[in-house]
Amino acid sequence: MKKLFKFKFVIIALALTFITVSCEKDLDLTENPNYLSPEQGNADFYLNSIQINFAYFVEAMGTRGGELTRIYHFSSRDYDGGYSPATSDYPWRLAYASILSDIKKMNEIVEPKGLSHHAGIGKVIKAYTLMTLVDFYGDVPYSEMLQGSDNTNPNVDDAASVYQSAIDLLNSAMTDFDDNPPGEPENDFYYGGDWAKWKKLANTLKMKAYMTTRLVDSNALTEFNNIVTSGEYISSNDEDFQFRWGKNDVNPDSRHPRYSDNYTSTGGQEYMSNHLMAYMVGNDANAYLSPNRFDPRTLFYFYRQVSATPGQGGEPADEETIECSLQTPPSHYAGYVFCGLPKGWWGRDHGNDNGIPPDGFLRTLAGVYPCGGALDDLSYSAKVKGDGEGGNGITPIMLASWVKFMIAEYHMLNNDFANAKSAMMEGVDMSIDKVTNLYPTTDRFNLIFSGNPGYLPTLQQYIDWFKADLEGEWDGTTTDDEKWEILANQYFVALYGNGIDAYNFYRRTGYPHHLQPNLEPNPGPFIRSFYYSANFVNNNSNVSQKPNVATQVFWDTNPASPGFPQAN
Repeated sequence: MKKLFKFKFVIIALALTFITVSCEKDLDLTENPNYLSPEQGNADFYLNSIQINFAYFVEAMGTRGGELTRIYHFSSRDYDGGYSPATSDYPWRLAYASILSDIKKMNEIVEPKGLSHHAGIGKVIKAYTLMTLVDFYGDVPYSEMLQGSDNTNPNVDDAASVYQSAIDLLNSAMTDFDDNPPGEPENDFYYGGDWAKWKKLANTLKMKAYMTTRLVDSNALTEFNNIVTSGEYISSNDEDFQFRWGKNDVNPDSRHPRYSDNYTSTGGQEYMSNHLMAYMVGNDANAYLSPNRFDPRTLFYFYRQVSATPGQGGEPADEETIECSLQTPPSHYAGYVFCGLPKGWWGRDHGNDNGIPPDGFLRTLAGVYPCGGALDDLSYSAKVKGDGEGGNGITPIMLASWVKFMIAEYHMLNNDFANAKSAMMEGVDMSIDKVTNLYPTTDRFNLIFSGNPGYLPTLQQYIDWFKADLEGEWDGTTTDDEKWEILANQYFVALYGNGIDAYNFYRRTGYPHHLQPNLEPNPGPFIRSFYYSANFVNNNSNVSQKPNVATQVFWDTNPASPGFPQAN
């Protein structure tokens, strides 16, 4: 059974106890003194809550998408049982009871006052939330949602209409950001009040919507390219849409949620994906000695607590810490990494649901990017709470590098392989630049090598070697399929930190074809959409639970699972 991601709500004491209403002596008893009317509310308190809960929502959904696409480790040999309806209660509650509900309440305050920038932020977050709900669940409540006692059993809306409503919200938000309202948000946790960037974000999310729905909308790619031609979209790293976490560990815990699961007094609480580590390390697990498509982002994404992995690279096996270290790979794992990698890259295979051995201070941890952990500086030491950057990481939501990969996909669909390669390499450049400069770690990276005899390369040399190898790999392909495979894998590497778009890309294109299979030879149909929240179904007489996870969302017109996607 999947381990639930341990998110900690930052309900900030603003929650809904934020205003004390004083009463006059001549109290009008026709009004409830305990009821906070809209005009008495504070729009900024609502907006703060919306922005923070949105970051948790993206983390929750991004984790699920990342697990299914091998960016993170997935711990179930049965796709249908990998995420029960109860595991959807948390993100569903975040979306409806927190984010969308608070946006509705905030709008009751800001619309009469003309606070269009508050409203615009709400519309963008609402649009992203709605699109993500559709991407993961299909038909969801919209037109009948949040009506309280007037409708306690909201029906679901057609998913395509919800997507269109999200696009309409983004268009409306762009108009809002052009306004000059009488008041500004007290806190803009994303862009600090730069409304031109918010407007570009809204346009970029429309690009994402058009690319996602291109299989069912013959005009989608034209609309996508119109935005590209306009240049009004996120195109540089300083325009990235992301949430920055803090370092505080109590009252409230403001650290990155994945940091909280990796840096504890008892060691790591989650496993890294063997598949992703193997792909990034490249053809040589000792790659920092003789680079061969070794991705320099590897040392930023992952931190090795030990320098050797039992049963790998000639090291003796140890079944107490790695139960598979003496096992023979299953037949369907031929050509794939199994159990672990040499030199301390210590994670788990896709679908490994075994018990937890005493390896908290041995397994590989999430690194400095994006969760604010430790840079892998070859120190190979056990890490605890407070180590590394203390959790002061980011949740990436829409990055300039990801936009380049969407543009590369557009060119691939038009058989324009030269421009596809160019866009992909730009995306790789932007991703590497972001990852290696999130903290002042470049000099520390260089010292890893220059401080030891024989280790002379600089970070830039590693980047140059990697890019040359990647370009050579692309140029050496002989089929379109091979190019799609490279593009997909590089996109997934750049998406580390948020697997929402990886999950969409995988169902939309079927690539990569060569993701590590589930350990179970017959894990059942791949998850094309998730079960509805148990609470939502159990308390709603108008809604029935899905028959299985093979149900496809409206924009996914590819063949049914099993069979598609090919890697299962």
